[in-house]
Amino acid sequence: MRDDEVSAALLAWYDGHARVLPWRTAPADRAAGVQPDPYRVWLSEVMLQQTTVAAVRGYFLRFTGRWPDVAALAAAADPEVMAEWAGLGYYARARNLLACARAVVARHDGRFPQTLAELRALPGIGPYTAAAVAAIAFDLPATVVDGNVERVMARLHGVEVPLPAAKPVLVALAETHTPAARPGDHAQAVMDLGATVCTPRKPACGICPLWQPCAARAAGTAADLPRKRAKPAKPVRQGVVWAAFRPDGAVLLEDRPARGLLGGMLGLPGDGWDGAGGPAPVAATWHAAGEVRHTFTHFHLILAVQIARTSAAPLRGRFVRAVPADLPTLMRKAHDLAAAAIASH
Repeated sequence: MRDDEVSAALLAWYDGHARVLPWRTAPADRAAGVQPDPYRVWLSEVMLQQTTVAAVRGYFLRFTGRWPDVAALAAAADPEVMAEWAGLGYYARARNLLACARAVVARHDGRFPQTLAELRALPGIGPYTAAAVAAIAFDLPATVVDGNVERVMARLHGVEVPLPAAKPVLVALAETHTPAARPGDHAQAVMDLGATVCTPRKPACGICPLWQPCAARAAGTAADLPRKRAKPAKPVRQGVVWAAFRPDGAVLLEDRPARGLLGGMLGLPGDGWDGAGGPAPVAATWHAAGEVRHTFTHFHLILAVQIARTSAAPLRGRFVRAVPADLPTLMRKAHDLAAAAIASH
């Protein structure tokens, strides 16, 4: 199959098998002239970084329900956006989301620019997101390469070089298949193929539209590609969080620094495990309640949870009667452990 024949086969498959996603313009609608909303394309791509479609769907619907366009998001209060983001992780993305929305309003009158260079100039938009918005929203012939696309290209061309060294090769191969016509649908077709047919384990080669030209299928190595270099073991960090309860049940929380882990989020005061440092946040007689464990991208974390009852004025943070339901996952774990321990102490 020639490169253009591969693209044609993918698009024909996509027309009949495209996933229905709340941020997507279906291929039939696109053919009828419906234009994708760049805001929804951009928002979904930012949310989907390091996260699954299943996890993102609900967040996307809530975000677009509260902030239906980029101007509405740009005008939103930072704490409200961070609270809606809680649970998606990688909180720097939420800060970049706001910075980008405000830049689109300030620099481009609330309209996303339509060139790769202008998209790349926006805060928080890297090569992948710029290509995705350019291709999917504006149908520019930009090549979009995520993990699904890497897997499809590695198998289709039988690339044995392990990741991450193979990335430039896989990007170049994806570029050879990007068509001038319908590049946005093509990008989504390759991603859908990787997500639903050319899956990491047990690829469904028998129903794949690229079954015939696939080098890995012919060699019997599809399930082994792309090869990956062994990852080094993640380091383990340790630290402390303090859960102080007033007699009326209020718990001491603080707004975390804008930068760093869980940046800008509300949580229990901690020590230097996250770079914040500092002593206990309020004078009290502290007791060990146990520990919580959490895994971040680059390390495992073990936090000793200290509890106390106190009426003293805090050195930092504020007492909160109603603990927000949208605490970051790590802080929710620590709070729930502390609350159960203080109730029985």
